Amino acid sequence: MTWLKPVSIDAGAQATFDEFVQQLEARLADPATDRYALVREVLAEVVYGRPYAQLLVGAPLAALNLDARNVTFEAEYYLATDAEQFARVKPLLWLWKCLDQTPLGQNPVTGIPVRRVLAGHIFRRVGRNFKCWQNVEFSVGYNMEVGDDVVVHRNVLLDDIGGIELHDGASLSDYVNVYSHTHSVLDGPDVTLKKTVIGRGARITYHSTVLAGSVVSDDAMLATHALLRGDIPPHGIAMGLPAKTTRFKVRGPVQVHVDAATYPHDPGRKANPDFPTPTPNQTRRADVETGER
Repeated sequence: MTWLKPVSIDAGAQATFDEFVQQLEARLADPATDRYALVREVLAEVVYGRPYAQLLVGAPLAALNLDARNVTFEAEYYLATDAEQFARVKPLLWLWKCLDQTPLGQNPVTGIPVRRVLAGHIFRRVGRNFKCWQNVEFSVGYNMEVGDDVVVHRNVLLDDIGGIELHDGASLSDYVNVYSHTHSVLDGPDVTLKKTVIGRGARITYHSTVLAGSVVSDDAMLATHALLRGDIPPHGIAMGLPAKTTRFKVRGPVQVHVDAATYPHDPGRKANPDFPTPTPNQTRRADVETGER
């Protein structure tokens, strides 16, 4: 059941939009397609209304910035990024990012179907009815595992360098941050990767943050502006800084797939060969140092 109602637009416009999405899907499914060339052509038509070759002659600065070979992503500077995998998805991430700044990307009628197509060629796995709104950022994209009926709202950061699982029916509200890497307190370049898991039907609400390695169980909820640096049990509601589970939803007996008490937790992998060993505890309590209570 949903609280949303169906909305329709002009039939002719819908047919034009559907044809564009179908052609994009067909070209991406063709192994002979040069993804970099495809992306710059799509962007030239959507943004400037002319072929890329014409744009290159008349406005080279605009044209060259449509070609993902001429831009860099933050992830390309990370030692943990797989260069071969990222090269495969880079042009599609650039298309996703750029289209979000256009009327096509801002329009749910076109933006959501296009993102759904791109997700199928970027993510490790994506299920049915993936709904992603505008201005969502990924670190690499290829470490995303997404189930059926997942919804990601506006301006969400999905740092999937260490892996993120979004299970069936999970929902991420606007301005949520989900991380899968951590930095040592003493040495910033000492980075550990840990997969983060969001269970079935779990809700991560507005402006909240989930830190690397956390497991949010099925039907759990993270409250607005909360900071999670651990787990939430099934049906639990966690709130605060740091977040603690303070309430439980009243539910009848239901089957639980992701239970933080039993679900496998990522032990962590080191991302920088200069720091190959597990990071030891590097802090002590302030009251131990000062004697205060």
